[in-house]
Amino acid sequence: MVLPRRDAPPADLAAAIRDLKRERDAVIIAHYYQDGEIQDAADFVGDSLQMARFGAGTKARTIVVCGVHFMAETAKILAMDRTVLLPDTAAGCSLADSAPEAEFRAFVAAHPGHQVVTYVNSTAAVKAMSDVCCTSSNAIDVVRSIPREVPVIFGPDRFLGDWVERQAGRPLVLWRGSCEVHEMFSAEAMQRLRQDNPGCITLVHPECPASIIALADVVGSTKKLLEAVQAGPERGTWLVATEPGIIHQMQRARPHGTFIPAPAAVRGGPQGACTSCNTCPHMKRNTLEKLWSCLATGGPAISLDAALADRARLPIERMLKIG
Repeated sequence: MVLPRRDAPPADLAAAIRDLKRERDAVIIAHYYQDGEIQDAADFVGDSLQMARFGAGTKARTIVVCGVHFMAETAKILAMDRTVLLPDTAAGCSLADSAPEAEFRAFVAAHPGHQVVTYVNSTAAVKAMSDVCCTSSNAIDVVRSIPREVPVIFGPDRFLGDWVERQAGRPLVLWRGSCEVHEMFSAEAMQRLRQDNPGCITLVHPECPASIIALADVVGSTKKLLEAVQAGPERGTWLVATEPGIIHQMQRARPHGTFIPAPAAVRGGPQGACTSCNTCPHMKRNTLEKLWSCLATGGPAISLDAALADRARLPIERMLKIG
């Protein structure tokens, strides 16, 4: 079906998006790190593993992924017969970018006999070199599923890999990638906030360095951190060391709670902290207007080589079975 072109965004974007979804037989999947208005427009909001499961299970002809590029690639790999749209294809990922295809291939080749566990925050090309993918929700279970006598490469996030190594109790060969948001949180600033807010519950994503994880009351995926809030006190105070988009759902779960985004360290400053540097600039490239536009025009659409998608699909499917 060819829809008429919409050149100017309507006044009521939310209503227009609902109409366009019906016209295109579309579903909108959003990550917890998206702006609140995009989360509110979505049919499903979740972490990477939940998004992959939902995308694989939906029967809709069009899947709109409000997240970053690797998430849309993953959806396309699992639904090659469907149209997968990403509101802004420049919404990349510093972690995925930290593992270029050629360099990762050489790294794997330098460690023969190793099983390759690749965090889903990676390109399709890197996934295609892997034995199994994982998310922060199931990374420990994925590593534990591999016989202990088999050596394991874990990439691309070195901080998540370090945490998994300690939780699983086995050595991993780590690729040295990282997320630009999670590696910048300031331990000093967080310690001061904990002192200023006695009794606060500190929530930390495992993409953070060990010095930040050491401050945590709860360590886990965005889904696990949200569940901790849902199970917590009605008027609790939480210090949140992950991308602050998740606070939109946390505030819904505990409307009388207090949520403090963990500040990032100022590069080059010994004690300073930045309260805006904890936001992922890539996630925030998607806007409600761009969401409307991609539904109105049917683009930009994700395109993948079929052979590459076939190679990348198996490690993703193994991930889905384990998690």
